Amino acid sequence: MLVLTRQLRLVYQFNMDLFYLPELNQTTGELVFSKEESKHINKVLRKKQGDKVRTTNGKGLEATIELTIVGTNQVHGNIVEAKMHQPLQYQLHIAIAPTKNNNRLEWFLEKATEIGIHQITPLLCAHSERKTIKYERLEKIIAAALKQSQQFYLPKLNSLTTFDSFVQENANGMIAHCREGIKPSLFSVASGNGNHTILIGPEGDFSEAEIALALAHNYQPIGLGNQRLRTETAALVACHTIALKAH
Repeated sequence: MLVLTRQLRLVYQFNMDLFYLPELNQTTGELVFSKEESKHINKVLRKKQGDKVRTTNGKGLEATIELTIVGTNQVHGNIVEAKMHQPLQYQLHIAIAPTKNNNRLEWFLEKATEIGIHQITPLLCAHSERKTIKYERLEKIIAAALKQSQQFYLPKLNSLTTFDSFVQENANGMIAHCREGIKPSLFSVASGNGNHTILIGPEGDFSEAEIALALAHNYQPIGLGNQRLRTETAALVACHTIALKAH
C-alpha cells in the first residue's frame, strides 16, 4: 500500500490544483481570492500562510501565489512566479443550438473545455426547443472545467443569437446537418491550425432555409460519421476531431 508523506502530499496537491483569478496579471500586487475559491483553499486543501497555489487568469497566464492571509471566506497572496502559455495552434468556434435538456448542454461545455475550444455561441434556430440559457451557471461550469483540466485559456461563451444573425456576421465556416447529399467528413477537410467555425443544429436539425442561408454565406456541409448523433454529441465529436488534427 502506498503511503504518502506530508511533504509528498503537499507537492501532489500543489501540482494538481489550479485556481481561477480573472483579474490576475503579472503586475498585480496583493491578490484576493473569491469567497468560493477561498473556502476551497482553507477548508478543503487546508492551506496555511506561506503555502503556494497555482492560478490562471484564463488568458494564458499561470502564476504561483504565496499565501499571506488564509481566512475562512477570504484568502490573500502575492505572486512569486509567473509564466505565459502559448495558445493552441488552432481556433475553434462552435455555434450550437441549446438542447432541450440543460444537462446535455452543460455536459458539452464541460467536455469541450477539457478538450480545447475557444468560443461557444448558443444559436436560436427555427427548430430550437430551448430559447433561453443560464449564463452564470454555464460560465461556472466552463471555469470549473478549465481548472480541472489544467488549462490556461478560458473559452468565451457568447450571447444567445439567432441563426440568421450569426451566419451573416460570421461567413465562411462549416455546417453539420442531417439532410441527404454529398458531405465530406470533418476530419478530411479540417486542418490542425487556422480558424474553424462549425454550426451544430437542434434536435430537429436545421431548416431547409437555414441550410440554404449558410451555403449562401460560404458554409461547407460536413459529415460527422454514419450515425445520427445527438446535438451535444455531434458538437463534441466536432471539437475532438479538430483537436486530433492539431496533434
